[in-house]
Amino acid sequence: MNKTIQVDKISTIHQILIQGLHDFFSTNGFHQAILGLSGGIDSAVVAALACEALGSENVWGIALPSQFSTDHSIKDAEDLARNLHCRFDIIPIKNGYEAIMQLVQPQFSGTSFGIAEENIQARVRAIVLMALSNKFGHILLNTSNKSEASVGYGTLYGDLCGSLSVIGDIYKTEVYALARYLNRHKEVIPENSIIKPPSAELHPEQKDSDSLPEYDVLDAILIEMRENQKDAQQIVAQGFDSVIVEKVFQLYRRSAFKRLQTAPVIAINR
Repeated sequence: MNKTIQVDKISTIHQILIQGLHDFFSTNGFHQAILGLSGGIDSAVVAALACEALGSENVWGIALPSQFSTDHSIKDAEDLARNLHCRFDIIPIKNGYEAIMQLVQPQFSGTSFGIAEENIQARVRAIVLMALSNKFGHILLNTSNKSEASVGYGTLYGDLCGSLSVIGDIYKTEVYALARYLNRHKEVIPENSIIKPPSAELHPEQKDSDSLPEYDVLDAILIEMRENQKDAQQIVAQGFDSVIVEKVFQLYRRSAFKRLQTAPVIAINR
């Protein structure tokens, strides 16, 4: 794909997402949005789109750091909010996480830290965001992308919460391209949010690539599977690693129950 076509495609995606946000809020009589700002690229792009569609004064970003969050993630979230001129607060979740861990301590005793403990962090964040949403009438925006949703890389009733999935029909590599597009005139998305390795920060030094193929490979496979309706054998015949392809297909099949419970998505693809 040449650069001109790529820019034209991303420009079109940008226009559709802005229109989709505007239509969702106006049709339903909503005016204000809230979302978690992790310092990562997904929430940064969603926040930037929301500010453009709704006005910065109507967007509220919340950083919800845990004991595993890095200082640079909090700074990246702060820098983003400063660039966007939107309201920004920091609400650490450590006390909430530890309170729930204390509740289940008798049952968890003797077990090692794992997915359950990671998901508790995501769900504590969702509780806080939904509490603020209910209290002040802001609509919670979901920040999951299509790559992660396709393979179940998200926590039900946690980071998959929200009334509208803004980037749920664009792949991670397109999120990066959209971030660059949003920065075409000035820095909107902090550069560090774009260049750092993506991470859910649910345990020390966690990276998405610990659980998933690199996003350029993952997206290429998903596009062949989802958009071009090809089976695993056909995709492997194109030169993709058979082990990675089978893993992606398995993750896709096993996460169908999550996709059925996610928020409405602004449609981009077929």
